[in-house]
Amino acid sequence: MRKLFLGLGALAVVSGCSGFQEEDENSELTVSAAASLQGVLGEIETQFEEETGIDVTFNYGGSGSLKQQISQGAPVDLYISAAENHFEELVDEGLISESERVDLIGNELVLVVPRDDFDIATFEDLTEVESISIGTPETVPAGAYAREVFEELGILEDVEGQIVFAKDVRQVLTYVESDNVEAGVVYNSDALAGEQLKIAAFAEEDWHTPIVYPAGIIEGADYREDAEAFLEYLQSDEALAIFEELGFQRLN
Repeated sequence: MRKLFLGLGALAVVSGCSGFQEEDENSELTVSAAASLQGVLGEIETQFEEETGIDVTFNYGGSGSLKQQISQGAPVDLYISAAENHFEELVDEGLISESERVDLIGNELVLVVPRDDFDIATFEDLTEVESISIGTPETVPAGAYAREVFEELGILEDVEGQIVFAKDVRQVLTYVESDNVEAGVVYNSDALAGEQLKIAAFAEEDWHTPIVYPAGIIEGADYREDAEAFLEYLQSDEALAIFEELGFQRLN
């Protein structure tokens, strides 16, 4: 399988000039990426820009919301999802070629609580709390994975009434760090970036669908060559080392 990918949501722009699209010196590669990639892609893009001069604009958000934007014609060059189902929907719509799909990186699902909490140590302990935050399962893959964990452990009916849904994993972190909820379920990479929370437990891999971040270039992308260059860079040893440092997992 060839290596390719990217994503869209809350806008973050990085400056630079394109060294690939010679017909437009002010071209900007547009990437729509899962919100959980916000920190790591910012670091990787800095190195990429220094080496290539290519300017990248990121749009971060829930993978499902980003998929809907692309389906409706949003001008995106590269999409990176935190779940396979949203990515495959774009393949089915003819907006991404399956042959160019790249499974970029993996992640783990964790239970997080405020730093000063000592009562919650397992997912089963969630049956005793009054508020839990997860991403909206229909649009936020981490929320869908969390729901799978609750179902696997047989606690979904016990916790459903306590769930506070969030638009993405970043909002879950905010709810936990501000003590608006007693616990949240996010990716390991997000938890490591939190300052006022801690990891209470890790979900076992067989409790949920494997967490994979597929990436692909959108058909008809305005800056395809730049997208190919960035996707290639994301698979480099330098980029993968940054992914691992920030809590992601290399895929076997």
